[in-house]
Parts: sequence; structure tokens; C-alpha cells
Amino acid sequence: MKLHPSITNREFKLLIKPQGLDRLSRITALSEQILQFCKKNKVQFFHLDNANTGLRNIYFYDTPGEDFRRNDIILRVRESRQNIWVDDWCEVTLKCRASDLDVCAKFNPIPKKGVKSRGRLKEEILRGDELGTARNLYSNNAILDAVPLDSLFDRNLSSITKFFPGLATLSLDKKSPIRIVGGSTNKILEACLPLGNLVFGDGVQAHCEIAIWMKSVGDPIVGELAFSYRITDENRSQAKAHKRANKFFKALQHELADWLEIGSTKTALVYGKPE
Repeated sequence: MKLHPSITNREFKLLIKPQGLDRLSRITALSEQILQFCKKNKVQFFHLDNANTGLRNIYFYDTPGEDFRRNDIILRVRESRQNIWVDDWCEVTLKCRASDLDVCAKFNPIPKKGVKSRGRLKEEILRGDELGTARNLYSNNAILDAVPLDSLFDRNLSSITKFFPGLATLSLDKKSPIRIVGGSTNKILEACLPLGNLVFGDGVQAHCEIAIWMKSVGDPIVGELAFSYRITDENRSQAKAHKRANKFFKALQHELADWLEIGSTKTALVYGKPE
């Protein structure tokens, strides 16, 4: 197995049925099942027993005609929360996500000169149409870690294009308004709990967590179990470890069959359209 030289991260994702995900006992049961599955399959799982749950608001910007979505572009905002309080700074991500790696790599999500960002070109591995199968998406990301919440964007495409010059290549109407997908009341409350680290081989250690999307506290929409790891010069050639991660992901689907929700990504649920 040979990874494309431009890939910086691999992330495996499984959607989880929402029923009961607001109860700690359900999350504990899921975590314990994964732990036992790892023991049976001889995959080291450094389980976190006392991890803290992080909270944040998540929402997406697009034109009324969803021009970003139709061009495989996602503009996402994450607002961190401390208990009930929203921070003054937020994380903004612009990404191109598609099944064609070349399409993703061609788009430039980097913000204007002088604005710091982190670049990621991810291979995202999702469940296929049947249990025990997989399909790939790729996403080319620019992540801005500390954007002032009160001066996020003027709500038009022209202002956002000045911030993200790569959007100018989409040939969209610069006068198009920009709005939160689904309206301002469509912000998602996400609870994210780290579960531990999975070891697939030398230098290939994946962070595993579950994210729960809720309309409000006590009203889950969907969960997502994910594990991901960085690709470095040191581990890129570890073909056996990458294959082991792939095999684990497919086998895990059978183990967690009763937990799994049909669908592709959490973003697709917000838009109401599959990826």
C-alpha cells in the first residue's frame, strides 16, 4: 500500500445512531466494546478513563443557492465553549472535499497574506454501502485557529473572497449574500470526548474520539466515531501499519453494526445532501 505523497493525515469515520448518545452510560458501553474488540484483535488501545468532554458550536456558511456545496467547498466555523460561555475567538476552516484527490489539490484554501493558517490534505475513509467496506474522500484544508468572533466576515461573497482568494476561481457572483446554512438557529452543539489512542504500527498511532452533534442539550442528531493520525516522512512508508488500520476499520463496522447510522458525513446531514 502506497500513500499519495501529498497526504498529510488519514481519518477514519463512522456515523453512530443518535439514540441515547446524551447518556454517559451509552458512551461508556461503546468505549468498553471498542476496548474489548481491540484486545481480541491484538490492537493496542491506550484507553482514557478520565478525559474531559469539550463543547463547541458548529455552523457552516454558504450562498442561498449553496454554491460552495455544489463546488465541493465547505466553510465551517467552530466556536469553543467553556460550560455555557462562548469564547471570543473561533476556528475557521475552508476546505475542498471531493472523491477526486486532484480536484482537492488543485483548489487553494489558504487565506490572504499575513493570516496564519494550518494546512491539511486529508484522506478521509468512510463506511461503504455495505458493512465491512470503505470509500474515500479527500479534503484540502486551511484551518485558522484564532479568528475574532465579532469580526468574522461581512455577509457577502466579495468580502469572504478577499479573505480567501482561492474562492475567486469558482466564478461565482461576487454580490451573492452569505448566510449560515439552515439559518442562524441551525448552529450545532457538539460534544467531543477523546476515547484513547490506537496503535497500528511503528509511528502510526491514531487518536480516537466520539463527537455527538445535538440540536440542544439532550437532543442528539448523530454521533461520529473517528480515529485519525498524521502522515510524516517517518511513517509514510509503513505500508503494513496503514493496511492494518484499513483492516481494523472494516472489521470494526461488523463489531459495531448495531450502533451504526446510515449516511456519509455529519456535514451532509446539515445540508441534507449526501457526499
